[in-house]
Amino acid sequence: MGLDDNGACKTVEAVRRGFEGVGYVCSPRIATTLYLAHHLQKPILVEGPAGVGKTELAKAAAAYLKKPLIRLQCYEGLDESKALYEWKYGKQLLYTQILKDKLNDLIEGTEGLADAMARVHQYDDIFFSERFLAPRPLLLALQEKEGAVLLVDEVDRSDPEFEAFLLEVLSDFQVSVPELGTIHAVSRPYVFLTSNNTREMSEALKRRCLHLYIPFPDARLEQEIIRVRAPDVPDRLSAQLVAFVQQLRELDLKKVPSVSETIDWARVIMILHAQDLDPDLIRDTLNILLKSEADIAAAEAQLTEMARKAMR
Repeated sequence: MGLDDNGACKTVEAVRRGFEGVGYVCSPRIATTLYLAHHLQKPILVEGPAGVGKTELAKAAAAYLKKPLIRLQCYEGLDESKALYEWKYGKQLLYTQILKDKLNDLIEGTEGLADAMARVHQYDDIFFSERFLAPRPLLLALQEKEGAVLLVDEVDRSDPEFEAFLLEVLSDFQVSVPELGTIHAVSRPYVFLTSNNTREMSEALKRRCLHLYIPFPDARLEQEIIRVRAPDVPDRLSAQLVAFVQQLRELDLKKVPSVSETIDWARVIMILHAQDLDPDLIRDTLNILLKSEADIAAAEAQLTEMARKAMR
């Protein structure tokens, strides 16, 4: 990743600026990994807690590269038929009926049963040709003539068997369809796999990918994210918002606020025309950041002191 209009390679800094231009603020590690993924032509396995921007990274890559985003949402029980292809059984059935109606015409002039069967068998392969194939995300990504960004989202939610199936795609950018043979990528897609670490990925999968862990951002980076995603928020208010959210993440909560929730909160504060944080404003809008009543109660117990520190 990191191509200019002429296809020449850019620098890590150019990649960082390019992604910021489409609304994604990269840390130096993220920008470097994106740059290297282009040069090495490797997928990126993006891990980290929920809400730190793993999926958004793939979306931003598609916007930056001006290529379609093809997303495969993983879940338990996902199999090849949902990820790779399915046969259009209804269309096959319709063509079978047409063939049945034309059967007399097909076998006209044949001599004996064996000759008639041989004539009919000439049309067997038609029903398992590409015209009856319904491509799913993996095959769609390989068939994009101008290339695509393939997002395999929450791969840790899939079964180990499906993870093993992915290895052929990630190693050789090809898939095997028994009735058609091996289908190679027309243009090699850019691949992102995301994981929330609900289970450990296999070593075979990790070997095929560049690894990128995205933690919650520090205060400086989070302020930069707000500047890009919510540009109307004044710098002083942005600093206060981030200081409060950073304190929330230190509490023992069921779910700490994500970066996207920080952005939403900043936008809410602007809608309310606030110029500074205060305990009452925080209390009234705390449900934007925290989605559990137990977490809200835990935060409210320390809210006044946390607000005081944030507004210093």
